[in-house]
Amino acid sequence: MKKLTELLLKKILVLDGAMGTMIQRHKLEENDFRNESLKDHEKSLKGNNDLLSITRPDIIKEIHAQYFEAGADIAETNTFSGTTIAQADYGLEDLVYELNYQSAKIAREAADEFTKNEPDKPRFVAGAMGPTNRTASLSPDVNDPGFRAITFEELRVAYKQQAEALIEGGVDMLLVETVFDTLNAKAALFAIDEIKEQRKIDIPVMVSGTITDASGRTLSGQTTEAFLISIQHMDLLSVGLNCALGAAQLRPYLKVLADKSDFLVSAHPNAGLPNEFGQYDETPEMMADQIKEFLEEGLVNIIGGCCGTTPEHIAAIAKLAQGYSPRSLAYSPQFLVDSQQ
Repeated sequence: MKKLTELLLKKILVLDGAMGTMIQRHKLEENDFRNESLKDHEKSLKGNNDLLSITRPDIIKEIHAQYFEAGADIAETNTFSGTTIAQADYGLEDLVYELNYQSAKIAREAADEFTKNEPDKPRFVAGAMGPTNRTASLSPDVNDPGFRAITFEELRVAYKQQAEALIEGGVDMLLVETVFDTLNAKAALFAIDEIKEQRKIDIPVMVSGTITDASGRTLSGQTTEAFLISIQHMDLLSVGLNCALGAAQLRPYLKVLADKSDFLVSAHPNAGLPNEFGQYDETPEMMADQIKEFLEEGLVNIIGGCCGTTPEHIAAIAKLAQGYSPRSLAYSPQFLVDSQQ
């Protein structure tokens, strides 16, 4: 952790890009998502990208390596849907520990190999914890606004299992990302705090919300500032925004965080907005040109890419980030004080 925080004070760190976009390049079929133990599984598994950490670890490691080669400092584990809640759609709740552990192990191996070859540029691993496919704050039934498809306790248990496996697999930090419902994120943060207390460990935690439309609110209705206020009592490494919007659309909400947050600030936007076919058209040059505004205004400490981004996008962003200083902090948060003692 000390090395990580030392670097964050000196430079803008680069997060990797989209995992799903890269997996799509491989044109995988159902058999790629199955191994011997899953050959007779009754449900279709195609599209369960997290499962590839078990059935096609070669592909996942190659993708991590491509992003590190492009200049990324931090790789996210292939665990966006790595909870029992999300994996229930595939009937794979029993594989959640192995899925997260193996994902962390693969990313750790890739990071260590690059660090060994370039010791002056250490690589790190962030354990990705996605929002799940349920919301604790909203009813999925318009006829019953009081109904909830998931409880805080169910989320806490699921997130705790995921976080423990990621930690045991060797991640450097945890990233609670694409937060569309802050109550879901609070369950994840509560679970992480439990682990930290029980294991007597101090692992850095990043939180990244998602603004879902032009109103500047999360799906559960919070403004960016409200989202920040809801989580700022936690001991966080960073708070940020990702997904849903491209860099240009994300900038005003990112500025709110930069102006009001006492934490480091991260951003990993999409490569623009999807076209009518669901594809992302922004080139690496176009995206880097927009992100240049983030850097010129000193809005971020960690920058990367989300949906539609590739190693080419990350290479352009990493090259650009080298010429700028990270966002300055008004005072040293507790995680920086602790790391320097």
